[in-house]
Amino acid sequence: MKDTIKMTVALVLFAAVACAGLAVVYDSTSKTIAERQKKDLDDALKGLFPSGDDFSAMDGGLSAADGKVTIGAAYTIKSGGNLIGVAVNASSGGFQADITVLVGVDISGVITGAKILQISDTPGLGANAAKETYYVDKPKKLTFFGQFAGMKADANIAVKKDGGGVEAITAATITSRAVALIVKNAAEAGSQWIAANGGTN
Repeated sequence: MKDTIKMTVALVLFAAVACAGLAVVYDSTSKTIAERQKKDLDDALKGLFPSGDDFSAMDGGLSAADGKVTIGAAYTIKSGGNLIGVAVNASSGGFQADITVLVGVDISGVITGAKILQISDTPGLGANAAKETYYVDKPKKLTFFGQFAGMKADANIAVKKDGGGVEAITAATITSRAVALIVKNAAEAGSQWIAANGGTN
């Protein structure tokens, strides 16, 4: 009986110490992850709008025209106090899981760029969507995500197989279509917000 009590007490103490240790590790890790995510976001926003000096989260109010796309966070971008564009975080299903893209659109309705934040599609195929060394146009060194920059938000943003102007990734049409759909909806939502707010907020 005494041995059983001793063993129970020892197990309870061990569990308590283990839980406390896990809590400390989780707290430290979660802070590190949050800091890394914030830095990645800041870098992505600056990459889409190099001249921006004020990146502020919006309160919402954006929605995608296509129900398969979910609009997440959105940001107003200013330079010298003037609005120069918005960045919209949007996601939709890819080949294996959701793909998340941050899309910048300026006050004239032109896409400044698209940054793929999350993708889990097949390495060497769909994952090439985010790869900086995979080119859809090798002579021009044009990446898959890089080809969206300069497109108008109201253009037919779709892969060429579907009548658009987006060069698909070889053997990864599903991923290519998904990214094009996300970019199109994010750019349209951002452009519509700019138009509704007079391009001055």
